[in-house]
Amino acid sequence: MSLKEKVQATMKSEDTEGPFELYVTRTPGYLWALFFKALHIHPIAVTLISIVIGAASGYFFYSTDIRMNLIGMALLVWANWYDCADGQLARMTNQRTLVGRLLDGLAGDIWFFCIYLGIVLRLQPQLGIWIWLLCAYAGFICHGRQAALADYYKNIHLWFAFGNEKSEFDTYAQENARYNELGWRRGEWFEKLYLFFYRSYTKGQEDQTPRFQEFHKQLIATYGNNIPSDLRKDFRQKSLPLMPLTNILTFDLRVGVLFLSLLVGYPIIFPLFEIIVLEPVRFYTRRRHEGFCVEFQKNLTNHE
Repeated sequence: MSLKEKVQATMKSEDTEGPFELYVTRTPGYLWALFFKALHIHPIAVTLISIVIGAASGYFFYSTDIRMNLIGMALLVWANWYDCADGQLARMTNQRTLVGRLLDGLAGDIWFFCIYLGIVLRLQPQLGIWIWLLCAYAGFICHGRQAALADYYKNIHLWFAFGNEKSEFDTYAQENARYNELGWRRGEWFEKLYLFFYRSYTKGQEDQTPRFQEFHKQLIATYGNNIPSDLRKDFRQKSLPLMPLTNILTFDLRVGVLFLSLLVGYPIIFPLFEIIVLEPVRFYTRRRHEGFCVEFQKNLTNHE
């Protein structure tokens, strides 16, 4: 196999990851994963390193010196490569763990918290309390629900396209049931703690998508796990045009705008972009997805 084919084999689907992810993120991540595998480094160690590197970038964005900003940009790109490498390394070495999944989920949140903090401290002398309020809304509210919705729609798409093999499509009911089954005893407390937060995350995703929840509930009641291939194919075709929009709501474009705002010396552009541009993209993506879910549910009802 060529290097490109090996990297493509680590990707979930070309539906959700395009050429940019292949060449800019996945390929460097794969090469780093090979390096760490040769050194027998555990994937969790790679994740922890990525968290430290990504969080450190916030310090360099605090400075008004463009050279410091450039260092911060390089660190964030480096951290993202490691964030990609840890999952690839875990699959290569069959070292997937709950701790690794938890840390991998936290990595991006920690990075952007530190990035926002650096921007706030940089702009506080000019804008005072207002920059705190602006960044709190952009980061905790807008960024959080944008990333959660994009992640959810990608996993829904993969679930219809490939089933559980490539998807992490989880429901609140399933995660809450698992949470209630576990105790705080030795050997179970960590997974229970993880599920305490993860079930809230899935509940937030479901709260954003009420029409899909109704359709999915009726779909499972009608077919169980034996969903007709034609229905899966039709849903995939409807969902496919939205995948580029979900990519806009995740890492790459967001970081591109962050870097541009620093290069021109106006980091306030970044939180404003989250609010003014990405929120309408989230709203539009959600409206489109919810709309065709209503259509699928009507067809399902008529079929019954």
